[in-house]
Amino acid sequence: MTLPTHIITIILLILSLLATVNAYFVTIDAHDEECFFEKVTAGTKLGLAFEVAEGGFLDIDIKIIGPDGKSIHEGERESNGRYTFPASMDGVYTYCFSNKMSTMTPKIVMFSMNVGEALEKADPATGNTEEGEGGGNKMEDMIKELSAALSGVKHEQDYMEVRERIHRSINDNTNSRVVMWSIFEALVLVAMTIGQVYYLKQFFEVRRVV
Repeated sequence: MTLPTHIITIILLILSLLATVNAYFVTIDAHDEECFFEKVTAGTKLGLAFEVAEGGFLDIDIKIIGPDGKSIHEGERESNGRYTFPASMDGVYTYCFSNKMSTMTPKIVMFSMNVGEALEKADPATGNTEEGEGGGNKMEDMIKELSAALSGVKHEQDYMEVRERIHRSINDNTNSRVVMWSIFEALVLVAMTIGQVYYLKQFFEVRRVV
């Protein structure tokens, strides 16, 4: 069975839009900073979502910087966050994760950068956009909305995977501590038992000599 041409076109457009959403895991050592860059045109919708997966108190410093060097957002000791904003000018936008406040603990950060479509430019002569009008634009808007929804679902899945990983790590650490404490208690009891037997043996030997 052959799919209609417009269905194939929609699928290809959705895949092309989803291709701009990238998820990464990065390890940031203590006293270190990692930066990532996106070059876009003015009007492009940018998005950043992140979650600290492992390390210390699960916190990180974040900074978003525009092409003019001005700070768009700064946050200190954040565990997670989502930021969406339109590019105000052409150029390179910088996302920096800083672990400089940590003395010895590295942090693992899961993040995704979402690059949307640039705003359509109007034709100076007609005042219309470069794309066609009517049903074509409505179809494209629906595709973009669907793509954004699918991107959100994908990020939620990544987020839940990270949370499950964190909780599993906490449970494993708790179980390990419980086992170590049980072993310690057992060793203390054995040592006390041996000490008591030795003391009683010495006591009865002294009584027998007397």
